Amino acid sequence: MSEAEVATAPRPLLLADGRPAARAWSLDPALRHLNHGSFGAVPLVAQERQQELRARMEGAPVVWFSGLPERIAAARAELAAFLGADPADLALVPNASAGASVVYAGLDRRGGGEIVVTDHGYGAVTAGAERLARRWGGRVRTAGVPLDAGEEQAYEAVMAEVGEATGLVVLDQVTSATARRLPVERISAEARRRGVPLLVDGAHAPGLIAAPLAGWEGDFWTGNLHKWGCAPRGTAALVARGPLREGLYPLIDSWGAADPYPDRFDQQGTLDATGQLAAATALDFVDRAWGWPAARRYMDELAGYGARIVGAALAELTGADASVDVGMPVPGMRLVRLPDGLGGSRPAADALRDRAPAELGVEAAFTSFGGAGYLRLSAHVYNTAEDYEYFAEKCVPVLVEWARAAR
Repeated sequence: MSEAEVATAPRPLLLADGRPAARAWSLDPALRHLNHGSFGAVPLVAQERQQELRARMEGAPVVWFSGLPERIAAARAELAAFLGADPADLALVPNASAGASVVYAGLDRRGGGEIVVTDHGYGAVTAGAERLARRWGGRVRTAGVPLDAGEEQAYEAVMAEVGEATGLVVLDQVTSATARRLPVERISAEARRRGVPLLVDGAHAPGLIAAPLAGWEGDFWTGNLHKWGCAPRGTAALVARGPLREGLYPLIDSWGAADPYPDRFDQQGTLDATGQLAAATALDFVDRAWGWPAARRYMDELAGYGARIVGAALAELTGADASVDVGMPVPGMRLVRLPDGLGGSRPAADALRDRAPAELGVEAAFTSFGGAGYLRLSAHVYNTAEDYEYFAEKCVPVLVEWARAAR
């Protein structure tokens, strides 16, 4: 690593008492955690709040569950403020895939029954779209968006698949496998003009994007608070506007089924909702400790640094450029091209993900797109430059050996 590269390494964020930010989490110190984007990480203060709420639930379950809808409604208001949403538009769901499933279950056949997705779509959400298309007697049309496509090219690629037969468009705000944005604001405006419903999968957006709902004119948006927002798992938002939302119901029918949207989502029987109630504690912790703008700036600088040094290490050993041109990049996430022979399909990428903790001592995201394998770096405030320096020095040579063995 050159002196210039060392000089550009962002200084680690510290807690108010001078301790490293990582001390606010309970992450396994035996592993390097370089994949915040998949499942997030819950700060201790939010874990403690959730445990406190669970103790109250177990101590007086009748009192707890009879008063739970009011607590959920109050939590919705707090989370809506963070997202910049109207609480009257926001329901809480377990995750973004559940939010998409709610939309799929609540829509009647429209147009010719065709559903437009992209080749960057999250697999589970695309699978739900395919099932809905079969129920409608229609089909899924897949828009191919090049990885390096800018806003105009991405917009044209998606809208080229939208026609009179289109009953729904499903679009990622931030793509999971390829760590790029899609122009949801522009596409939502055109879809509304044409009268075509739009579902935005914003799974990665809360916490990563400052105002994830700004400029969005679509019907449905869903995003996870347990990724970049660091809320306990099982905490996500579904935002719905317009008349179609009256057809949306929780996936579990309960005593609130006759209530209007979104109140009917506040009552889900005996599910443990303590994660949703503790979500604001996680969001507030990051805000108080560093402020979300500073946290996002640090995450972006660190992810960029990690991509540079890991890419340089790969290039030195393979002779191939490992940098990736992403057309609409997002803060806090970067792609690095893996050597040929590694991660070229989803099963192959998943196998690398499962192998890395045991053999490399690292939790990392390996993805595939267009037959190529990628390392997806996603940084959070508890990460430091040393995490990526370790990966470049210790893990990259092993990856190169794995690639040679696979060829």
